[in-house]
Amino acid sequence: MTNPTAGIPTAAVPTSAIPISVTPTASIRTPFDGNLLTDNPELYEARFPDAEGLAARWAEDTLRRHRAGRRVLDLGCGTGRDAARLQAAGRQVVGADLSDAMLAHARRHHPGPAYARADLRRFDLGARAFDAIVCLDSALLYCHTNDELDGLLDSCRRALEPGGLLIAELRNGAYFLGRTELLDAPAENRFAWRGTTYRSRTTLSVDRTAQLLRRSRVWTADDGTPPVEQRSAWRLLLPLELRRFLTAHGFTVLALHDGPGPRTEPRWQEGDAPGDRTDADRLHVVARLTSTH
Repeated sequence: MTNPTAGIPTAAVPTSAIPISVTPTASIRTPFDGNLLTDNPELYEARFPDAEGLAARWAEDTLRRHRAGRRVLDLGCGTGRDAARLQAAGRQVVGADLSDAMLAHARRHHPGPAYARADLRRFDLGARAFDAIVCLDSALLYCHTNDELDGLLDSCRRALEPGGLLIAELRNGAYFLGRTELLDAPAENRFAWRGTTYRSRTTLSVDRTAQLLRRSRVWTADDGTPPVEQRSAWRLLLPLELRRFLTAHGFTVLALHDGPGPRTEPRWQEGDAPGDRTDADRLHVVARLTSTH
């Protein structure tokens, strides 16, 4: 996800992305104001394969652990893979995302859930329509300001039944206190899809004033098309700060820990119990709506 509005739960931000047409000889075009991966869902799934359905399995395990009801909103559903797997596990799922390309892909390739377009920062998918909301892969952190985060949590409070759950998986702002491992050097990645090799060079930096983790990613392809630079950012939230926001919106935090989870090392496996630390680079939070006022 490169654009603060891209790939965010259908609940995210208005976007002016210019979609790319991906063909068997897909290439990076320029000028390009969108997000290469989230505007091209098949390419996204090629870059982030998840044959084991790890994120959805972790979410389903958490839902069962806390005895959540069947009606689930997958907020920031992206390509719909997780939403469809939760549906297959017996949930009644609505997947929400801002990206029209993602939603079209989800309806075509991952049928089962209902899919809706919404804005992460403030959405209305029905009052008390859900027993649980799942928000994976740092989607919550596309709320860059306090007002945007208040809007998200306000919307979640309206959408949930009293006693409903909010389950989120996201980057841990506390990890960047005194640590620079992810900031010291660009990260290089490459993958091949339909005969074209794509390479990315990703640089992270911390904007302390805005409390954002900023990302610059340069894409190149071996078909000779010009490089494309894309930028995005995530809000950096400290564990106690996240707890305070949730409490202010009527949620009681049941679990807040750094792993194991679907994107930790080592990764979560069936039967793993939640940890009790908040020191590593991911946070996992489970909160119950205990007040609707």
